[in-house]
Amino acid sequence: MPTTSALVADNVDDILSTIHDQFTLDSSTLFKITKAFLREVSDGLSNYGHAMAMIPTFVKGVPNGSETGTFLALDLGGTNLRVCEVTLHGDKTFSLRQQKFRVSETLKTGEVTTLFDYLADSVDAFLTESGSPTTAVPPSLTPNPSRDMVNPLEEEEDSPAVPLGLTFSFPVEQMALDSGILLTWTKGFSAKNAIGKDIVKLLQNAFDRKHMHVNCVALVNDTVGALLSRAYTSGGCILGAIFGTGTNGAYVESVANIKKFGDSNPAVALGGDMIVNTEWGGFNNSRTALPTTPYDNKLDRESINPRYQAFEKFISGMYLGEIARNVILSLIDAAPRPVLFGGRASDALNKQWGLDTAVLSEIEEAWVGLGRFAPLPGKEDEDEGTRLERVRGVVVQRLGFADSDVSIKDAEIVRKVCSLVADRAAWMSGCAIAAVLVQTGRAHLAEEGASENAAKLRDDGQRIGVGVDGSLVEFYPNFETKMRESLRILVGPEVESRVNIGMAKDGSGVGAALCALVAIKQQHSLQQHTYQADPVHIQPQVSTQENLAYVSSMRS
Repeated sequence: MPTTSALVADNVDDILSTIHDQFTLDSSTLFKITKAFLREVSDGLSNYGHAMAMIPTFVKGVPNGSETGTFLALDLGGTNLRVCEVTLHGDKTFSLRQQKFRVSETLKTGEVTTLFDYLADSVDAFLTESGSPTTAVPPSLTPNPSRDMVNPLEEEEDSPAVPLGLTFSFPVEQMALDSGILLTWTKGFSAKNAIGKDIVKLLQNAFDRKHMHVNCVALVNDTVGALLSRAYTSGGCILGAIFGTGTNGAYVESVANIKKFGDSNPAVALGGDMIVNTEWGGFNNSRTALPTTPYDNKLDRESINPRYQAFEKFISGMYLGEIARNVILSLIDAAPRPVLFGGRASDALNKQWGLDTAVLSEIEEAWVGLGRFAPLPGKEDEDEGTRLERVRGVVVQRLGFADSDVSIKDAEIVRKVCSLVADRAAWMSGCAIAAVLVQTGRAHLAEEGASENAAKLRDDGQRIGVGVDGSLVEFYPNFETKMRESLRILVGPEVESRVNIGMAKDGSGVGAALCALVAIKQQHSLQQHTYQADPVHIQPQVSTQENLAYVSSMRS
């Protein structure tokens, strides 16, 4: 007999109760997820080849806001790409000029050379429109030699290359600050002949084919960018996290804990800290710890990458709408009686990916009275019926139903479904943050006795900086609140209260600019054969040649 996504029960309340229980996470489940997360962190730091790759970025330390300079940044992370000119003022502030370009589905799934030619064309269009020449380094694109800071291009004023930092928000095995191998595509990308290729070389080759005098000097993941940006604007940060179309995290780890480096890697001799890109979207692809429902299984089975990026499919904006759509359809098809819309479905609901996560957010805004749904002054004390009527209006408009097809009860059930899906995502996001706090010695899991061990914590009593970016954490109502609920359960209220979660202001652009600055300064220091101290608190990584040789030996 063929399987079906429909629910079968005589009692509607039983059906709704089952769905509620499937999506609600108790404390034992949160601890189970977090412990499994920590095990995969350890595995990824110890050996190559894990889905949660724990990729060393060769960025050592974080900025403190005194850094200066103006650089190009190219940001590819999803539906849009951006070309930016970022000026760091050295006082925790920056200014930015940018232009956005849309990445079509054809580009996402076609030949990789076509995609990167488009990236190069976009940079060329930005430079042409801004009036910056492509035949020489514009004065505005050279680091600012203030505060006794050495100008990395001081002896190369005739150099034609414009320095550029690339924010590339996909899993990459980074071998140096200016070199990284694409491990897999995510976020709907599947461009051909890209896996296993050096991303910086692909972009540089595109620049060279078009005779553009642009030099890609740094490769940075968007999560690393979020961390660096937040550190620059706030004076300190230990974790950068993306909760948007996709999800990922990067944090500051002790080099001594990156066991897969071995004893002979130059990074080990340098010691200190290094930013690690977790690629936590691939956590628990086996789904042994994740609270999987039939709706998650259906989404995964019909996705372009079944059995991969499991964690991302539970918590990122690309997937939450589809999970909710699967639940809603099961309620429409419920037997012996439909639970929703009298058994009718709209074109949007019948289409895969037809329900966008933005609609879930709008439904929640209508329920709590935010944005355009905010009540008039003096009428804040609204009854439930008024709020549900607003929700009903969103359901009618966004899901494409006739007004007569959607009842207040339908609106109430749809709102609860959307809330359950989003709350689960926020709670699980809190697990990832908690795991990083535990891994870096800034927290203990509360069930293991956080109170008696509090004196042993690193940075005890101090603010713990977390930089975040992405549409979910920025715009979805109460997402951070729910995330903190989970965090409070996992690490205790005292530690949670010290976690300062702040938006990373244009993390992908500013982070790439900071990394471009590091790369140019490293090139200069290598030419001088000495490292000259300066206000940039990101230390130079080991040489590209040494890292290439090391990674090659690990693969052989």
